[in-house]
Amino acid sequence: MLIATNERGHAVKGSSKPAIGKMLADLQRGNSHLVLERLDAERPGSWYIQVLLRENNTFQLEYRDGVPELHFQTQTISQEKVLGALLGWAGAAPDWQDNFMWNNISEQFAPNDPESPERPGGEDPSNGPHTG
Repeated sequence: MLIATNERGHAVKGSSKPAIGKMLADLQRGNSHLVLERLDAERPGSWYIQVLLRENNTFQLEYRDGVPELHFQTQTISQEKVLGALLGWAGAAPDWQDNFMWNNISEQFAPNDPESPERPGGEDPSNGPHTG
């Protein structure tokens, strides 16, 4: 199951293309990030993609494939490319990452990192986004 959650705590289960598109389009100050999480009892770990609208109006995109060692980040100015990545990830498209140069940021996370999604930049959901 997919769940999309924004900074304001609004959550949409079973997120559809229109719902994800609207949540992305609504990013602004005070509601600057969106997490799309895949919950699957058969796949242990944290599986998510998240986006942060930075103060300079660029998008910071991150995804995690189950474990802290597989946590990647990129940035773009294109909302359209971000939407394509979110939808591609949600639909498990094999080439959804191809439009970006990804950096492995796993060294930013401790080996005993909790298995809940961080907000962009590595913070725990309860602490809000990290903009540094």
